[in-house]
Amino acid sequence: MAEDTQEVNLYQKRIPIITRSVKGKFRNFKTAVLLLAYSIYFSLPWIPWHHLDAPSQAVLFDLPGRRFFIFGLEIFPQDIFWLSLLLFIAAAVLFFATSLVGRAFCGYFCFQTLWTDAFIWIEHWIQGERPARTRLAKQPWNGEKILKVGGTHALQLLLAFWTAFTFAAYFTYAPQFFVDFVTANAATVGYATVLILTLTTYVAAAHAREQICTYVCPYARFQGVMYEPETLAPNYNAKRGEGAAGRITAKPGLKTLEERHSKGHGDCIDCGFCVQVCPAGIDIRNGLQYQCISCGLCIDACDNIMDSMGYPRGLIRYDSEKNLAQDVPAKPHLEWFRLRTLGYGASIILMVGFLFYTIFTRTTFELSVQQVRQPLFVTLSNGDIRNRYQVRVTNKSGANQDYRVTVKGLPAADIDMGGMDVLHIDNGRSRMANVSVILSPTEAAKAPSFEFEVSPVNNPKEVESVTAHFHSNTENR
Repeated sequence: MAEDTQEVNLYQKRIPIITRSVKGKFRNFKTAVLLLAYSIYFSLPWIPWHHLDAPSQAVLFDLPGRRFFIFGLEIFPQDIFWLSLLLFIAAAVLFFATSLVGRAFCGYFCFQTLWTDAFIWIEHWIQGERPARTRLAKQPWNGEKILKVGGTHALQLLLAFWTAFTFAAYFTYAPQFFVDFVTANAATVGYATVLILTLTTYVAAAHAREQICTYVCPYARFQGVMYEPETLAPNYNAKRGEGAAGRITAKPGLKTLEERHSKGHGDCIDCGFCVQVCPAGIDIRNGLQYQCISCGLCIDACDNIMDSMGYPRGLIRYDSEKNLAQDVPAKPHLEWFRLRTLGYGASIILMVGFLFYTIFTRTTFELSVQQVRQPLFVTLSNGDIRNRYQVRVTNKSGANQDYRVTVKGLPAADIDMGGMDVLHIDNGRSRMANVSVILSPTEAAKAPSFEFEVSPVNNPKEVESVTAHFHSNTENR
């Protein structure tokens, strides 16, 4: 007897989601965030800002010079711990926001969301509202479809290209890069970067869209563990919407609330508007789902329908599972005073404060001292002992400077700096002085450690010091 077999599809073909536009406070907020984010992203490389020895660009990531410029702040590789702090703060803010309002970051601030919104707006502008776009997708190829679909993708590719070009412009002088790019004089890596980012932006925002959020982004998979019963997220009030007899369309005899409630039906008229506006294509009435990005568009859609029917708003709203589980849900509100949110908040405040403290108290130069360890020390023919040190000074002052190197705790006659007691260092650069310290065995036993001191010649009060140790064969005696 043959066994029953069942075919298992390991890949599900994507069904394009064609969204309907909607008006409301959450849509307005998303649009405001999009316009603000685009204004910042696309304008920063073109804002002039004077730097001493770098292109006049407000935000510039100078990789060959190993410096980052953010307006008046110049960041060097030695400041890498700032990046660690920023990453920690970003993670804490993300967790803090998720604990309070779910995946609101995804719904309003994520790059994927912002560019997908813009690409959908292009589709709506050229092809029309959802019914027109749906009809266009089903009709055979003709002049109208070629013109509208081709125009849509041409504009989307143009936006993707300018997105990629702007990204590359952050790493070089933007005006010159533009001239070199259009005259075919830009570096090969510049063209490659723009091409790759153009294609990836276009594919992600024009085609993959919700699949990036669902299958690619790891946040969708682990954000559920950060939800709590008090977390606010778009939720459907099933008790009100379903009633005892379930939801039903608003047909004659079931249009007013009194008529519907008398027959046991809820307030949901099953219009499907909340599903049509969802960029993830989910039905919020089926409960919270990991694909939901908490954008609130379903709330706007439902509120518009409730207004048109004369029903109270809030059938779909930002609310917590804890509140909706009550017999009479209260007004939705943020519950700040929870152990998790307080912990995240305290961590954010602490790390932000520490970051600003380190930025505003940063010295204008950096000193490091390394002892030459091969060999660790040398015994000279007269019995004296020599140690060698490498003194590295990095100029972070924003101007070219002269620095004086001195040794504290030893006689000047015991120090040989090879004429490098004053170092001229250009801004953003480092110089190294090789220093030899020669002591007799008696002096070595009395002075096991001393200090290197460095200060700018024009500002001797600003001093950095590093303690160094003198090694000799007397240490083992």
